[in-house]
Amino acid sequence: MSSYINKPCADCGGQKGPKYRAQKYCGKCLFRQKRIKADKNHARNIARKYGITPRDYQDILDFQGGLCYLCRRATGTTRRLSVDHDHKTGQVRGLLCRPCNNILGHARDDPAFFYRAVEYLMAPPWARVKILRENNGEIK
Repeated sequence: MSSYINKPCADCGGQKGPKYRAQKYCGKCLFRQKRIKADKNHARNIARKYGITPRDYQDILDFQGGLCYLCRRATGTTRRLSVDHDHKTGQVRGLLCRPCNNILGHARDDPAFFYRAVEYLMAPPWARVKILRENNGEIK
């Protein structure tokens, strides 16, 4: 049995709802405590892995306009943006959403991959094959 039953919230001193009667905190304070813990863990992790502070992270995010640098859609409100870094040098490059960071990882940071991707989008192979067929050219 919990020792917190029928006791006020340990943070705000307010009455806890029935769902939280056996918890130490009321719903609002429990959410706030989880957020504080997550922020501390994030700060510790980025300092250990990348050598940057939460202030550095926020400065990069502000510089990027609060968005993933590549797709310009993800804001990091649902899931924090990932710290992207060069695996060879360890240098932090910026903040990316998970899909964009995965694309860079899949491409192995090779610029040629992205040049091919642009060519692919601008002139897809199937469109070029059709043009060659229309001109009775050979497909290479």
